[in-house]
Amino acid sequence: MTGLMSIQQILSRPAAVLALSLLLPAALTSADAATGKTRHHTRHTAQSANAGAAPVILTAHPGTKLDEDARKLNEDDLQDAAKHHDQPVVLVGSAPLSSGKNDEALFVQLQSARLCGSAGCTTSVYLKHNDTWNTVLDSVNGDISVLPTRHKGMHDLLVSPNDRWVWNGKEYQDTLSAPPMPK
Repeated sequence: MTGLMSIQQILSRPAAVLALSLLLPAALTSADAATGKTRHHTRHTAQSANAGAAPVILTAHPGTKLDEDARKLNEDDLQDAAKHHDQPVVLVGSAPLSSGKNDEALFVQLQSARLCGSAGCTTSVYLKHNDTWNTVLDSVNGDISVLPTRHKGMHDLLVSPNDRWVWNGKEYQDTLSAPPMPK
């Protein structure tokens, strides 16, 4: 028996897998530099397209004006939850969506076992216009970030890692095309 190990034996050791995962990208970069080849990484390209994304942080702020507004905007869902002896946690966040000083958006997520499903909890986005909150993005799943890119004067939104929503003049519209409905 020799002192050499097979690839399968090496990869069966967690420490070896971790070391390879850390060393392999550097080794590939060095090999590319030596050969003059350039590699293209799709993941890197997607990250570059979303550079400058500012995540919207949702937290509970009981007793604040934003919490009060969020509860009014989601009153039907909260009343329905109460009928089922459920008390959702109300999470809110805010972010400017344009350069206009009055274009602050309210991001609202209700969290409870009854209201959240296997895809997580949904978040809705409201924009205040003339002292009235209007729904501009309703019930999306995933983390939301505000992107530096704009459409029709409003920042684009990123939901999860790659679902871009753009302003159409009235509300946010998904840029991912849905497959055609079966006949």
